[in-house]
Amino acid sequence: MAGNKTIKSAIESMMFVWGEPLSVKAVADIFNVDKKEIYDCFKELQTEYEQEGRGIVIREVNKSFQYVTRKENLDYIERLCTPVRRKRLSQSALETLAIVAYKQPVTKGEIEAIRGIRCDRVMEGLMKKELVAEVGRADSVGRPILYGTTDEFLKQFGFETLKDLPAIEDIEGALAGDDEDAASIDGVLGQLSLEDIG
Repeated sequence: MAGNKTIKSAIESMMFVWGEPLSVKAVADIFNVDKKEIYDCFKELQTEYEQEGRGIVIREVNKSFQYVTRKENLDYIERLCTPVRRKRLSQSALETLAIVAYKQPVTKGEIEAIRGIRCDRVMEGLMKKELVAEVGRADSVGRPILYGTTDEFLKQFGFETLKDLPAIEDIEGALAGDDEDAASIDGVLGQLSLEDIG
């Protein structure tokens, strides 16, 4: 059986080659060991990278891990790379995405009831960007499709889990701007609009 040092070394190599978030389960299957042991190895590596202040850090996304650059180095990276055009989400897309994030699982009808307008095209765009996906069907009449956010949503906006979203009591009131939670939702939407979603 491989030792802790060997597993951590292999995890580093696999994360580097894999590129996408590497799941704890996939690594546990490779080593044929308990998922908790692998999760602990990932967390140890994450701590080591953080303590040493490396330019590459390890980010967790729903029990998966990947290499990302340290955010403090963004300015240097931007200077190095050829500027690319950033695609930003529209205000309607941001509002729809916020509703899905806070109300999920949610139907299009429920989203439209909150926003007061149809959301077919906006939802198509969010699904194309893989920020939103179908997660099942409601038990109500017609069994409408239920939607929820994806791991790509978490990854793009820097959340480990949905628990990292700021607490908002009333998403409808916040979006309408007539609730004390409006400041919180504005902060979330502001953060989302600053991210590169292209």
